[in-house]
Amino acid sequence: MNFLGKAALAAGLALLAAVPAQAETRVTLKAAKSGSSYYQMSVQIAEAMKAGTDGGVIVTVEESQGSQQNVMEVRARGGDYVFTSPPALVAAAQGGKGAFEGKENPAFGEIRALFPLPSLTMHFVMSNDSGVTDFAGMEGKNILLGKGSFGASEGEKYLGLFGLDGKVKIADVELSNAVPALKNGQIDGFVTAGSFPAPNVVEAAASTDVTVLSLSDEQVADTGRAKLVIPAGTYAGQDADITTTSLPVVAYTTTKMDVDTAYQLTKTFWEEKARMGEESPWWTGVDPALLENVRGKLHPGAVRYYEEAGIALSDAQK
Repeated sequence: MNFLGKAALAAGLALLAAVPAQAETRVTLKAAKSGSSYYQMSVQIAEAMKAGTDGGVIVTVEESQGSQQNVMEVRARGGDYVFTSPPALVAAAQGGKGAFEGKENPAFGEIRALFPLPSLTMHFVMSNDSGVTDFAGMEGKNILLGKGSFGASEGEKYLGLFGLDGKVKIADVELSNAVPALKNGQIDGFVTAGSFPAPNVVEAAASTDVTVLSLSDEQVADTGRAKLVIPAGTYAGQDADITTTSLPVVAYTTTKMDVDTAYQLTKTFWEEKARMGEESPWWTGVDPALLENVRGKLHPGAVRYYEEAGIALSDAQK
């Protein structure tokens, strides 16, 4: 190589060195226990963010006890924290009500929404050996509700509504151990709140004979939640539709997250959603109309994306 060639090469290398490498954005996403549908969704979101940003956004998924823990952790988390929760739970935290009574914290007022997720779906799963085919039959049975999750508190609420308060034995077992506990007879049934098809219910139905209880229209009305029908054939051995309830779930962060990161997360989610839907059917029901379920404000970065995309928001959400 002659002198001019070496000089050109040196100049080119100097120019490359002067161009800063693209900053890598790291985010922590916390949803639910491993084995749950929301944990699997979190893994899919992490993969979608990496693929949709060519590795520019790296999402680390953390296991969680559930939505209550997720909301409580905003008190100590930074601008890289994303979590899932029903909007009703965030509203309770911001109002100091329910599980958050006496635990008010200014950090709860900094929570901001990003995008909707598949709705939470209540499942009451009973082993066929228990002989339980309706809620009345649960009396005296050993039931696993889990600990610290919204699904656990929701399940406990339903037991009270259906006249079973104090009439069932609550198992001291982690929800992640529900399927083996059911198989070995340690419990008669478990309650889980994952979007259908819920992975732990799929596993239970595939490995042992189970019945997923169906709610009557009157029972659905008593819960105050939306009616949802799980089609026959969703789970092994399920010959009929299952009537249950659902509740909206949303991905949140806080005002500590910078606008560009929130924008990138929201934009990439919607651009990758169709591909995620090809892998898992629970994504197909997610559309911008679900933003109506968001109470309170969205993050300014998310607002920027929705306004660019021509998606209408209420004044209260901006």
